[in-house]
Amino acid sequence: MTGAASASFTADDYEARMERAARQAADAGLAGLLVAPGPDLVWLTGYTPTAVTERLTLLVLAPGRDPVLVVPTLEAPDAERALGASALTLRDWTDGKDPYAATAALLDADGRFGISDNAWAMHLLGLQRTLPGTSYASLTEALPMLRAVKDAAELELLAAAGAAADAAFEEIRSVAFAGRRESDVAADLAGLLRRFGHSQVDFTIVASGPNGANPHHEVGDRVIERGDMVVLDFGGLRDGYGSDTSRTVHVGEPTDEERRVHDLVREAQEAGFRAVRPGAACQEVDRAARAVIADAGYGEYFIHRTGHGIGVTTHEPPYMIEGEEQPLVPGMCFSVEPGVYLPGRFGVRIEDIVTVTGDGGRRLNNTAREMVIVD
Repeated sequence: MTGAASASFTADDYEARMERAARQAADAGLAGLLVAPGPDLVWLTGYTPTAVTERLTLLVLAPGRDPVLVVPTLEAPDAERALGASALTLRDWTDGKDPYAATAALLDADGRFGISDNAWAMHLLGLQRTLPGTSYASLTEALPMLRAVKDAAELELLAAAGAAADAAFEEIRSVAFAGRRESDVAADLAGLLRRFGHSQVDFTIVASGPNGANPHHEVGDRVIERGDMVVLDFGGLRDGYGSDTSRTVHVGEPTDEERRVHDLVREAQEAGFRAVRPGAACQEVDRAARAVIADAGYGEYFIHRTGHGIGVTTHEPPYMIEGEEQPLVPGMCFSVEPGVYLPGRFGVRIEDIVTVTGDGGRRLNNTAREMVIVD
């Protein structure tokens, strides 16, 4: 997380997050949570190690106990400066000592713990050797909604990230597409995201012509031609919170079929957005968008889920997908991004980040969803 984002939160905010996480762990029947460096640690404490190495850094949260951050001695000064440090105890260990023994003293010897998805296997195995009676579940599996509901400050940062991505789209639609490589336009997009405040660019998909039929197309050297449909999907982190938006533009005048498919995806995206309301299951958003595309005969060409959560990472729970019965709650933020992908021909995707409000949803992306013609 960047300094600007950290400044939006206080030590009290981080303390409340850690307390909430410990309560949720208890409610889930866990003895506690073990949080390694990564987005969960940043969200809970405001601490990002300068470098993630083989040395163990681990936040231990347990119901009824003070939070403890196990940290290498040489990194303790940086950890002490984290905004959430005043709400936890630092327990440092020096090279040559056993960090797993130091951590084991904080854990129930036969407890089941949630552990960060991005924890190193060597650290998990080290804990298991030291405490063979313990068991573990990935944090995403055990507490998938831990970061899902955003507070007012988080929503403000997400809205600002969305507005910055929108500004990048407004600029990119005026640049030349025809005769340039996908990689050239992708570089333009990355530069624009940074110009509008992004510290990290996670992806800049520019998928032209038949490449648009691959939702996660890797940008290449294909030269964009007049007559191409071009899927643009881009985002990253601004002040520690994510942006992610997709628009599909056309180089020159489209065919009737291209317009028809684009209008269909726009209608599906609107249907998905209208399905957003407190208490609705995540799968209802997917069903609403998918039904529009299926009813028009293109169901087999909508080949991915309708959406994913966003926050301190650009992909996180909740997921808008069939079978996900998690109810929507005010403050949740996620994408609504249906698409149609016609192999060997073209693709269309339209994506907004949406937040759940008290009585529906609010878009955090507001650029034109109608087809945009570019040169």
